[in-house]
Amino acid sequence: MRLLIDTHAILWWAADDARLSAPAQKLMGGGHNELIWSMASSWEIAVKLATGKLELGRPVQRFFADLLAEHGMEILPIDHEHCVRLAELPQHHRDPFDRMLVVQAQQARIPILSADRQFAKYDVEVIW
Repeated sequence: MRLLIDTHAILWWAADDARLSAPAQKLMGGGHNELIWSMASSWEIAVKLATGKLELGRPVQRFFADLLAEHGMEILPIDHEHCVRLAELPQHHRDPFDRMLVVQAQQARIPILSADRQFAKYDVEVIW
C-alpha cells in the first residue's frame, strides 16, 4: 500500500514516540508499504527548526538523509498542479502544510497516515 506520511507521524516515528498509533507503527515498519514523504513535510520541519518550535537532536540534513535511507521513503515534490489545486481546496484546515498534503493525497489517490482529524473533512482517505 502507498501511504503519504504526515509530518507529525514522521517525527514521532523517528523519535519512537508513544503518540504514534499501533496501526501506524505497523504500517510504517516492516518494509511492506510504500511510504511517501512530501516536500511539504520537509518545508514544515525546516520552518519549525528555524523558529525554535522543533529540535531534532542532529543536523536537519542528517535527519532527512537517515530517514530516507533507513526506510526507503519516496520523496513527493510539490508541483504546479498541486499549487493550482490548493487554491481551489475548501478552507476546512488552516495549516498550509497539511492543506498541501491533502491536495497531494487527492491527486495521487493515496491515503494519508495522520492523527489530524481535520483531514476527515476532505475527500481523502485517512488512516491512523
